[in-house]
Amino acid sequence: MSLWHVERLGRRGDGVAHGDAGRALAALTLPGEAIEGEAQGDRIPAPRILTPSPDRVRPICAHYRACGGCSLMHASDGFTTAWKRQVVETALAARGLPAPVEGVHVSPPMSRRRAVLSGRRTKKGALVGFHARASDVIVDLAECHVMRPQITAALPLLRRITVAGASRSGELSMTVIHGPAGLDLTVAGGKPMEPALLQVLAALAEEGDLARLTWQDQAGEGQSITRRPPALPMGRAQVVPPPGAFLQATAEGEAALLAAVRDFSAGAARIVDLFSGCGTFSLPLAETATVHAVEGLAAPLSALDAGWRAAPGLNRVTTENRDLARRPLLADELNRFDAIVIDPPRAGAEAQAREIARSTVRRIAFVSCDPVNFSRDAQLLADGGFVLKRLRVVDQFRWSPHVETVAEFVRT
Repeated sequence: MSLWHVERLGRRGDGVAHGDAGRALAALTLPGEAIEGEAQGDRIPAPRILTPSPDRVRPICAHYRACGGCSLMHASDGFTTAWKRQVVETALAARGLPAPVEGVHVSPPMSRRRAVLSGRRTKKGALVGFHARASDVIVDLAECHVMRPQITAALPLLRRITVAGASRSGELSMTVIHGPAGLDLTVAGGKPMEPALLQVLAALAEEGDLARLTWQDQAGEGQSITRRPPALPMGRAQVVPPPGAFLQATAEGEAALLAAVRDFSAGAARIVDLFSGCGTFSLPLAETATVHAVEGLAAPLSALDAGWRAAPGLNRVTTENRDLARRPLLADELNRFDAIVIDPPRAGAEAQAREIARSTVRRIAFVSCDPVNFSRDAQLLADGGFVLKRLRVVDQFRWSPHVETVAEFVRT
């Protein structure tokens, strides 16, 4: 067996180990640990811990070693929080930018309100859960310390739905959202919705007290069974998101992001919300400002607009369906606004950041879920005369390597 020393964690949470055999990645290890194991390519698939780190703790989930849903449950909370902050600081330092972190918010255990599970039929029933690490094998969950208990409690129902609607060779993708109305389930990759299947699914939706069950077959055809609207609060508004919609993973994390966005845009009378989604920021900000929401998908914008029209006392919210990666708002379009709120996908917003840098807008609240791509966009803004004034780190994906930031940029 080769001996290795873990020097640090990589961006995805694996230990970066060095030894006589060279360098390799070792999952479920921590900096400072001595391990042994044989490398296969650039990975050590089964490291054995010889000298454990003082930051190592016993994982609280029985599925942890197999399940790919979490990768840092073997580390203390203090270590993980400090490491995620360091990931953000390191990404910005690589661009020569400051990292004025004001604090780190961590969502509590069992708080994930949105999860994407996989389902597969078997000879004896069905498997429902997350994939094993680096595998297409589904770990059949009996417990979960990440998802809200209401989602975990629905696992037996999801297995019955999988048995009813999955082909023997296919795999279902099951997006589950828990809100005040109950569970909103969107299933993709199933059999065609024929009358017999519709009858079975309707009965299961009633038995499981689902707010909505949306079925999308392998051809992409969809049909919803809505027992009550699965509305979610967004400020004073109530929004019924389209099936399977993107939402912030936890209500606590969303509240932390929204508090920072409000703070960083305070006093602005005209705000543009780029990559607005269903209105996570647009609708609360409309309590004090007029808002123009821009989003590349039509369905979330329709949900946002309907929520705004039904909410009393909000300022005007206008919407625009536009692919901001291919057709960003230009500088002269941005100049109509006092502040910009931007929450791009993981790839960031390079094209849009270039236009913001060319504009005369003085304030930005920038939400990001990828520190490396955020640092690239932040450098573009800095080159255009903006200063990164304040930064908050938000950890909604507990025990995973994912980390989010919300930053205030001010033009000097």
